[in-house]
Amino acid sequence: MTAQDTMNAWVVAEPGAIESGPLRYERKPVPRPAPGELLVLVDACGVCRTDLHVSEGDLLPHRRRVTPGHEIVATVVGLGADVTGHSVGDRVGVAWLRTTCGTCPYCLRGAENLCPNSRYTGWDDDGGYAEYCTVPADFAYRLPTGYDDAELAPLLCAGIIGYRALQRVALPGGGRLGIYGFGGSAHLTAQIALAQGATVHVMTRGEQAQRLALDLGVASVTGAYDAPPEPLDGAILFAPVGELVPVALRALDRGGILSIAGIHLSDVPVLNYERDLFYEREIRSVTANTRADGQAFLRFAGEHHLQVRTHEYPLERAQQALADLKAGRFDGAAVLRNVS
Repeated sequence: MTAQDTMNAWVVAEPGAIESGPLRYERKPVPRPAPGELLVLVDACGVCRTDLHVSEGDLLPHRRRVTPGHEIVATVVGLGADVTGHSVGDRVGVAWLRTTCGTCPYCLRGAENLCPNSRYTGWDDDGGYAEYCTVPADFAYRLPTGYDDAELAPLLCAGIIGYRALQRVALPGGGRLGIYGFGGSAHLTAQIALAQGATVHVMTRGEQAQRLALDLGVASVTGAYDAPPEPLDGAILFAPVGELVPVALRALDRGGILSIAGIHLSDVPVLNYERDLFYEREIRSVTANTRADGQAFLRFAGEHHLQVRTHEYPLERAQQALADLKAGRFDGAAVLRNVS
């Protein structure tokens, strides 16, 4: 095997606390695209909290020694058999949802995010913490113009999931939205809501995140456990902290909806029906996204230029980027750049 046949990539060697170094940086074979797949050169890959959950074992491993990463901005360098609509040299985005069966009741009714046979980039199949990866051509996204690679990367999960979480809130026109936690996804979602005419209140820890929220034009910023200045028509919980569920529910006005955006959440305390749920308050979870969600959000991002706060790391410092994410050492989103 020659050097051209191998690449640098991170693998989850043994899931555990990120401080213990569960990832290993090593040489791996460059993957070959299967029929219907693209081989892509990774230009940038966002660092998502889901990658941290995979690395630390909060999400049970789906594949031994998987390469994380699912916010991938890439260039097509190879085509598998039967690929149409793509050419070598195309710029594409690769996201969390890698493939679905297309035939189950959920897929047939337009809810492919609930497909029991779905597979995920960086969990079931190797992702973008590497120099190359593959993606089914039907699940590769066209990218909006007006953004550089580092800005595009967080749009491919943080942006898409935030967009779906906001849809799940079903906020009325001119409604009052609360956001709990203010990282990579939340800072994009706040801008979507503001562009749609909502009043946004942010409840979060950390001075950097609070300053970023105010810079983006939200109406108020308080601590994560503090009450917003007015009742909320809807709220989104981005922080993976179950203790905040009753806090957010109590902040809702009558008929308000709480959307929980994360894939992992610590245990939720016992809820009191009269205090937390009565008056038709609702809790809704968010499970991945459909391709229609991704396409709609990326169109929105192309029409409304979003401010994407990024902090760049070279690919070889991916483990440090995850540790910094866990410790809250940066606002916005971290992005790995392939500069080799």
